[in-house]
Amino acid sequence: MPYLVDCLASVEAQTIGPARMEVIAVDDGSTDGTGEYLEQFAARAEMPVTVVRQENSGSPSGPRNVGLGKAAGRYVFFLDADDRLGAEALERMVAMADRNGTDVVLGRVEGVNRTPPKSMFGRTLDRTDVFSSNIKFTLSAQKLFRRAMLERHGMRFDESLWTGEDALFTLEAYLRADGVSVLADYTCYYLVGREDGKHVTKTGGYTLRFDSARALMKLIADMVPPGARRDDLMVRPFLITLLPQFGPRFLKDGEAARRDKLELARPLMEAYWTPGVARRLKVHERLRLHLVAEQRMEPLLEVIEFIRSGKQAAALLERRGTRVYLAYPYFRSAAAGVPDAVYLAGPREARAFPGYREPAAHSLPRRALRRIRRLLPSARIGAAAA
Repeated sequence: MPYLVDCLASVEAQTIGPARMEVIAVDDGSTDGTGEYLEQFAARAEMPVTVVRQENSGSPSGPRNVGLGKAAGRYVFFLDADDRLGAEALERMVAMADRNGTDVVLGRVEGVNRTPPKSMFGRTLDRTDVFSSNIKFTLSAQKLFRRAMLERHGMRFDESLWTGEDALFTLEAYLRADGVSVLADYTCYYLVGREDGKHVTKTGGYTLRFDSARALMKLIADMVPPGARRDDLMVRPFLITLLPQFGPRFLKDGEAARRDKLELARPLMEAYWTPGVARRLKVHERLRLHLVAEQRMEPLLEVIEFIRSGKQAAALLERRGTRVYLAYPYFRSAAAGVPDAVYLAGPREARAFPGYREPAAHSLPRRALRRIRRLLPSARIGAAAA
């Protein structure tokens, strides 16, 4: 409350109509009148409404699992009480799933005093997957899921996680789905920023973030064989969950917390940090994680301070402009011994620097072909003389 009032009003306004909806509302031990308001809503709503009132569970996983266990529809949608739906959201998403036979549908998200995910909503996609699009960067639970798919695989939210449980659930759904649809031309979901700032995703200590990263990395490793596809997915937990623990907040941590964070990261770096993941990151991201993997506190602090200061690392172009190195702290320091490859910008990052030239595609075969052509005339002359 009071966000719940607008949330439920958006449910009543759905153009799909009350005959095609059921609402399962789980009051997870609220003390602000939520339970009473839900019961009032159930008494007057045109669609069937089930209200479950229970002791506070401490995280969204338990209530969502309760709701999922009671759901009877072909699809389920998880709607947080402080957010709201666009009026045509359910109608459009269900039609999208029915038309394309897909198991998950992402509807465009708009932020209200919050920053929404954007990169995956560039255009509507009737059918895609987690490897062919940017959907791995939106792993919140606010998606339309085909319930038969969830039941077939016994999917539920991990109640041992106090944060990141939605990322684990949604990524598994992406990997198991027979296709994912992206609806980008209509705002389906309004992500509302609470005035008191008390979002569940912003609460809890740093150890919970490491728990979340560990669970997500293990899921990827269990479901995706080693190689480029696994590396693509591993970027997400490294970049979104783990790396922020070694950003500006790390400078404010006490010595004990810093040591603890490095120790918590150690097994994750040993198990899942690969050259393939490293290549997919920007230089400053890669450098910090390299130092985390090496457990090198002092260089890490200096690099974070450099980044926090807003300084731009100098660009060094080599090999006729086809390589761009960004000279963050310890670049080519013999004493530090950080490999040059850590500072090498990938093509996307390198394009921002004047003088950069894209390496010629298939340059090695081309050089081999030129060498053969140079030899051919002499070979023909030799044959004629013989």
